Amino acid sequence: MTTTESYRFQVQPGTLYLCPTPLGNLGDMTLRSLEVLKQADLIYAEDTRRSLKLLTHFDIRKPLFSYHDHNRREKEGVILEELRKGNTIALVTDAGMPGISDPGTDMVQACLRESLPFEVLPGPSAMLIALVASGLSTERFAFEGFLPRDKKQRRQALNKAADDSHTLIYYEAPHRIKATLKAMLEAWGNRKASLGRELTKKHEEWRRKTLEELLRDFEASETPPKGEMVLVVEGADEAVLAEAARDAWKDISPQAHVALLMEAGKDKKTAIKEVAVVRGIPKRDVYQLLHQD
Repeated sequence: MTTTESYRFQVQPGTLYLCPTPLGNLGDMTLRSLEVLKQADLIYAEDTRRSLKLLTHFDIRKPLFSYHDHNRREKEGVILEELRKGNTIALVTDAGMPGISDPGTDMVQACLRESLPFEVLPGPSAMLIALVASGLSTERFAFEGFLPRDKKQRRQALNKAADDSHTLIYYEAPHRIKATLKAMLEAWGNRKASLGRELTKKHEEWRRKTLEELLRDFEASETPPKGEMVLVVEGADEAVLAEAARDAWKDISPQAHVALLMEAGKDKKTAIKEVAVVRGIPKRDVYQLLHQD
């Protein structure tokens, strides 16, 4: 099989294809996504104006319809009916992977519910680019999407993530970045962070600093920030978390600690193991304390 033939395939009738699109550089469009867009009967897009530019660039002319947060409920039934008729549908977002901070997830759930076939194609994803480029740990990470706009809800979300040791990834709009950095500092203290702006585009920019330094940069700037941003922040220090956990139980005995966990529904073996881990002592010591005369 030649290289050219290896990516060419015939789309399946009645199938929904989720097609990633470039974040900014059109050279990042995958060959498989192009093939699907060329063969699809219908294309649904988050922003038809933006997607039309992409389709025009690649000389693709297909019926184009909108599918976004504000019309997803009414369009869901329409798309499902088209799939039942045997039409092949391509779903694209403004940029990146459909379903990531995007209503494409709803269509996947709808297809699963209705037992209709779908396929997710690989392609560009801003969060993965930002994670790898951050220089922070990639072993365990959590994508948090956009923080709530409401101050109280945003504070609650950050407080909830305060003890998460995963590397944390957030999308953010330029007009909210200063408020977000301030809120993170208040909730977590100063941490290492990386901010990627306008990824893959002409004015791509990276700032790898601390939260405090990033905030200082934006506050000192005479021009307002521009462009979509991805903020990657190191997780909570596991050693500090372990010390805090030990301190939280220092006023009660290991026996009482086990009893509390068992009252909460955990079996004895699990409770003993958890107490040993939290207190930093061998399991056999906890077991022996429980069976003292």
